Amino acid sequence: MAVSSSKSTTTCGCPVTAFQKMISGKYKLRIMWDLKDGPLRYGEIRTGLLRGVERTREIAPRVLSRELKALAHTGLVDRKDYGVVPPKVEYRLTRKGDSFIPIIAAIRKWGTRHLGQAGNGEKVQRIAAE
Repeated sequence: MAVSSSKSTTTCGCPVTAFQKMISGKYKLRIMWDLKDGPLRYGEIRTGLLRGVERTREIAPRVLSRELKALAHTGLVDRKDYGVVPPKVEYRLTRKGDSFIPIIAAIRKWGTRHLGQAGNGEKVQRIAAE
C-alpha cells in the first residue's frame, strides 16, 4: 500500500480523517445540500435548516456563522460580501463543494434505504425528502 506524503493528508493522518474533519458538524452537509441549487443569503440558509424537521430548536446565529466560516475556510463554500448597507452576503458552492454534492446524494440514498429499515424510517424519510 502506497503512503502519500502530501502535506494535507500527513497533518491529519490520512485522507479519510482529513475529510471527516472538513465535514464534521451538525449542519455542514445540510448547508451544502441547500446550496446545490444556487447561492443563498444567510437568512435563507437558516430557514432551510429548520424546514421539514419537527421539534427542532432554532439554530443559534453564532453556530450557523461558525459552520459557514468553516465551510468557506475549507474551500467548499464561497462567501460574497456586497459591501452595502444593510449587509448583503451570499454563499455559494465552489467547484470543490459542487463536486461533493453527488457524495451527499449517495449518503441520502443510503440513509433512506438502510436507516429506514431500522425502525425510525418515517423520520429519515422526511429528512431525506427535503
